[in-house]
Amino acid sequence: MAEVRIDEDAVVSFTQELVRIRSVNDPGAGTAEAPAAQLVEERMRELGWDPQVTEIAPGRPNVVAVIEGGGGPGPTLMFEGHTDVVTEGDLEAWSFDPYAGDIVDGQLRGRGSADMKAGVAAMIYATKAVVDAGPFPGRIVLGALVDEEGLMLGAKAFARTPLAAEIDGAICCEPEEGEICAVSKGAVRLLVHFEGAMAHGAMPQHARNPVPVAAEFVRRVPEVQARLLADHGEHEHLGTNFVTPTVVIGGDTDQINVIPARAVVCLDIRTTPGVDHVELNGWITELAGACGEPAGVTATVEVVDDRPAVDTPVSHPMIVALAEAHEAVTGTPAVYGGVPGATDGTILTRDAEIPTVVYGPGGKWIAHQADEYVEVSAIIEAASVYAETARRFLSA
Repeated sequence: MAEVRIDEDAVVSFTQELVRIRSVNDPGAGTAEAPAAQLVEERMRELGWDPQVTEIAPGRPNVVAVIEGGGGPGPTLMFEGHTDVVTEGDLEAWSFDPYAGDIVDGQLRGRGSADMKAGVAAMIYATKAVVDAGPFPGRIVLGALVDEEGLMLGAKAFARTPLAAEIDGAICCEPEEGEICAVSKGAVRLLVHFEGAMAHGAMPQHARNPVPVAAEFVRRVPEVQARLLADHGEHEHLGTNFVTPTVVIGGDTDQINVIPARAVVCLDIRTTPGVDHVELNGWITELAGACGEPAGVTATVEVVDDRPAVDTPVSHPMIVALAEAHEAVTGTPAVYGGVPGATDGTILTRDAEIPTVVYGPGGKWIAHQADEYVEVSAIIEAASVYAETARRFLSA
């Protein structure tokens, strides 16, 4: 294989084109991933590939291309990214147009620039560089998936395909500021339902009021977090486990004189490797029941989503190749870190047993904030690292 060279101008320009598309899943505004996915599809076809486009939901297509190396048998390496972005939020919080896609002082600016249109562009142009360098063993799969910012429907659909079963490793090109993140926190989302009995506000003696029960439950939720800390301590890259109440619903502001029959508390739980989610849900159920019992209020726990933590061994050949590539390109040793949230890699590992790692351009904490940006140099560097990783992993 000849020297691998990134088309620097093209990868930066393509990132700008993607950022200028508002690919927020916003039914009210009539927007979703389709325009960004179409741009990805068109660019892949221009580069000589034959992407498969699969609509996961109306206006929300996965775009997946398989690029055969032509150099004989070898592993299958996937580069994965998502085409959706979160809403820009309050425009007053931005000092520039969220979809400018311009470059100022070496920073490419706009919603999704870091999370993660830079990563999508980098993985495509890294693959182009590998292809341009000549035949290589094995093959590369490029996946630009939908709904990562939601329920990860795109990753769940891809994980069910026969192609997913053939992948030997996947690099999720999320913004991690050059850190190699082989571990990611798990995520559990729960609805804790409290059921009592409705009554007139003037006659609380006839009610079984779930609102004070929900309040007591929220007050005691830190006990579960403390128990997790006692059992699991602090993870080297992920820190501690979090059990966070995020939503409390009970009653109706139009009916303040009515004691409601129902209340709901939503929990967002983030876990480190080794936490047993079934056991954890048992603790939550036990606590909710204990809070409700004195008031005659019953409690049930509904699991909305359950994503396990990811802990890929750093000795995996893909991660070894990534670490070597990072050092070769940047001149500095690899730095290992962890992902505080879940990514599509969580689903690919859970549902298809694909070893995953997260590595990509952009600040680790800039995602979802106003004035989002990515350093132009980071886009080029990531593309170079991806290309060198593919060369090393596929030829190992």
